[in-house]
Amino acid sequence: MATSSGTPLGSKNLPTIDLRDHRSNVSKSIVEACDQFGFFKVINHGVPKDIIEKVQQEGFSFFAKPTFVKQQADQASPANPLGYGHKNIGALGDKGELEYLLLSTHPSYIAEKSITISDDPSRFSSAVNRYIQAVRDLTCELLELIAEGLYVKDKSVFSGLIRDVESDSLLRLNYYLPTSKDDGIGFGEHSDPQLLSILTSNNVAGLQILVEKDAWISVPADPNAFWVIVGDMLQALTNGRFVSVRHRVLTNTSKPRISMVYFGAPSLQASISAPPELLRPIGHSLYRTFTWKAYKEKLYSQGLAATRLDGFKK
Repeated sequence: MATSSGTPLGSKNLPTIDLRDHRSNVSKSIVEACDQFGFFKVINHGVPKDIIEKVQQEGFSFFAKPTFVKQQADQASPANPLGYGHKNIGALGDKGELEYLLLSTHPSYIAEKSITISDDPSRFSSAVNRYIQAVRDLTCELLELIAEGLYVKDKSVFSGLIRDVESDSLLRLNYYLPTSKDDGIGFGEHSDPQLLSILTSNNVAGLQILVEKDAWISVPADPNAFWVIVGDMLQALTNGRFVSVRHRVLTNTSKPRISMVYFGAPSLQASISAPPELLRPIGHSLYRTFTWKAYKEKLYSQGLAATRLDGFKK
């Protein structure tokens, strides 16, 4: 059984970033949040509420279907992680108390797969593509604010990886049914491999982040906000200054929880190395240069809880 250890920080002290504040203050606050937590909440983010709600409705509609119908949306497998999954996470036997739908963010992929996902493919494609565009723009804005806050000359050094037309970014809809287990594990401890993960959910809590050894903070539900998670690639690109935050999801005993997570990733052939400005504090790179493709290959060869970046240290 998972338990939430006590901590003096508490969920009320998790950093909140208001994007309507003065830009210089916002960039400074984001960097401080990434330094301290690898995680923060964004309000006044500019993503229209109806765009969020329509994708959420599409998710509820899909997950309410019989299992044999959902399986027609391509079953996620070790050879192809995209599509519908139920309890199995990854290729090495990790389990979770959830169903999910993992999608590439390319419009042509969404159009093709919507035929097997929805009774109204056009409506599904429109809702998902609008959401992806809005959240991609938010992700890029946050990455540019991070570059500014780190005093990197090229403000697009991180966001350009996401804006690349060959970006390997993903969207995952997670669905957690109520269970009889009190504080059971819905999705086990892990870090996200991409640059940033942008998450929102319905008004049901479950997400926890690890702030120090065995000290988990429960993240309160807020369907009007986004939660931003630093991933492994941003850790490498900041030369270890930011650390990808480990997190997990607990099950709920009374209400279903649905979350939508946008994973901002580079293209497969993108070269991952920190900009020169971020090498100066220690004078050298902590990590050898590698491609996102090479990192993904490592990712799929290890379990959910693995610390994958260690294999890329110099």
